[in-house]
Amino acid sequence: MSAKPMNSVLFVCLGNICRSPLAEGVFRAVLAGQGKDLAIDSAGTGGWHAGEEPDRRSIAVAAEHGVDISGQRARKLRPDDFSRFDLILGMDRANVRDLKALAPQVARDRIHLYLDFATGKAVDVPDPYYDGAEAFASVYRMIREASEALAKRLEASVSPASGQASSTM
Repeated sequence: MSAKPMNSVLFVCLGNICRSPLAEGVFRAVLAGQGKDLAIDSAGTGGWHAGEEPDRRSIAVAAEHGVDISGQRARKLRPDDFSRFDLILGMDRANVRDLKALAPQVARDRIHLYLDFATGKAVDVPDPYYDGAEAFASVYRMIREASEALAKRLEASVSPASGQASSTM
């Protein structure tokens, strides 16, 4: 990672209706609980659901935990996202592969597998779309843990004495 501070994060999955809107909402809630604010958004590598609200099961599991994602709308990844966001997190390896194929060379070092970057666990956040409520609950738990770890990692990347980013990102 570059040494510049992280001021913006984009979460990406396939259709931007299940995992990435949940990650956006949960990470936003974690940061708000810590009194922090970053530019956070989500997108899909495909545009099938553009303009739609998140999957009702993602909305429900988020609401069960006090997070409201019902106002989000799906969107397809745009070319300018690669320059607008300091950190781009794919929910699974296929998303990361697609992102790297679409990204200009200079942006590829900003693209990471979400759980690997946040927690050091190089595993995918599974797509719960074809499964039931328990799959969405499991994905929520993974995303919550990763969001808390990501907030800590981003906080640790800024040196309190200088306000400069650490080179360990």
